[in-house]
Amino acid sequence: MDAILTAYGTLLKEVDEWFGRSQERHPSAIRCGQGCSECCRGLFDITLLDACYLKSGFDRLAQPVRAQVLAKAEARLRVIQESWPEFAAPYLLNYRPEEEWEALMPEEDETPCILLDAGGSCLVYAHRPMTCRLNGLPLMDLSGEPFHDEWCTLNFVGEDPLGYRDLWWDFNRHFKDELLLFRRFTEKLLGAPHNELDTFIPTALLIDFDRLFVTDVRHP
Repeated sequence: MDAILTAYGTLLKEVDEWFGRSQERHPSAIRCGQGCSECCRGLFDITLLDACYLKSGFDRLAQPVRAQVLAKAEARLRVIQESWPEFAAPYLLNYRPEEEWEALMPEEDETPCILLDAGGSCLVYAHRPMTCRLNGLPLMDLSGEPFHDEWCTLNFVGEDPLGYRDLWWDFNRHFKDELLLFRRFTEKLLGAPHNELDTFIPTALLIDFDRLFVTDVRHP
């Protein structure tokens, strides 16, 4: 499993390098960066691989810090269970329709991510999920295909960056590599490859990956 997490770290580094190049090319237009937490609000769904990678970083934090964050995770879980009473370990979302997940993630939710410290910095920045690394810029493939055609309102103020070819990247290849690695990960963890298994960031910290079994995974 360590080899898979290391390989995933390499994929995440590729995203960081693309984002870094974009910042170098548009330094005055892109506000995103370590320490900015304007978008770190509400719930986010992440893949089970992201969850495992995130937790591997979380487990390295000092015990008092982990205890404080886990208390917040448990509180967030109780709020989720008010809508989904049956939502329990291993906290996978895929047994419910995706539109029902989205009902738990309203855009107006301004609850800070439980992994932000008192100063608004991410406690596990090096192990943050892929969605956190991609957020803020439009995701345009080299082919011109848009994977996500929105961007943070603090970036490119008064501009339309969709046509900026120096922001385009090989997202198609990258996401295919991510899926192949995810299938390897789930086969190793659960005994069979899966294309999609998701959880929320707070519940990712509550999953015991050492005791996750095939029978735990429920499907629609």
